[in-house]
Amino acid sequence: MSVELNHTIVHARDNRESAEFLAHVLGLETGTEWGPFVPVHTANGVTLDFATIPAESIVTQHYAFLVPEEVFDAAFARIRAAGITYWADPHGKRPGEINHHHGGRGLYFTDPAGHGMEIITRPYDSPA
Repeated sequence: MSVELNHTIVHARDNRESAEFLAHVLGLETGTEWGPFVPVHTANGVTLDFATIPAESIVTQHYAFLVPEEVFDAAFARIRAAGITYWADPHGKRPGEINHHHGGRGLYFTDPAGHGMEIITRPYDSPA
């Protein structure tokens, strides 16, 4: 039997706000609210289920999304249009830049709950 990641829970100050933020940036849609969760479905079947918890209980996490070039272009355009701060590196030392690791493109930004989001066009184990 193969093992696949099915879903993960993403803590947020406001589940709807965070789910809609990510869905907008990535050009996805939010799913039907189910209990305390607002889901965002990805193309490989993994769902990010956003759940509201007290802000002081949120532990910052990192979520990286592998996207095709055209999705990167569209997401990058939405990030710039919305005035979302982005960086070429995970430590925020290169604001307003993208990276070109492994022959692709990538950038980092934060969601409304402070989670580190990343979009890349090539996996990190790709030959350059």
